[in-house]
Amino acid sequence: MEVRGRVEHLLQAGEACWCPMVRLELWNGARGTHEKRVLHDMEDRLPELPIDDETWVVACDLARKSRGKGLTVPATDLIIAACARRHGVGLEHVDEHFAGLDSL
Repeated sequence: MEVRGRVEHLLQAGEACWCPMVRLELWNGARGTHEKRVLHDMEDRLPELPIDDETWVVACDLARKSRGKGLTVPATDLIIAACARRHGVGLEHVDEHFAGLDSL
């Protein structure tokens, strides 16, 4: 199942959540009335995982480890991955940066 289908399944099952960085990235790319309406609906329905002090510690650790392995990962992706780890949730993605972080 492609990532969109997995995300839709999680949304319908009430098992999806997001963090402020994901919300920001989605709003930054939102085009048109329909996408904005969907994002407003998601804001009303999805639990938001906080990016707390511990998340920043995990993000910095991931940055050090990824750089040590020769990976260059955008800071936004480091924060998203760290937030998922911090809160013990999976991360649905089709981004090679997240795949590289899976082994760290």
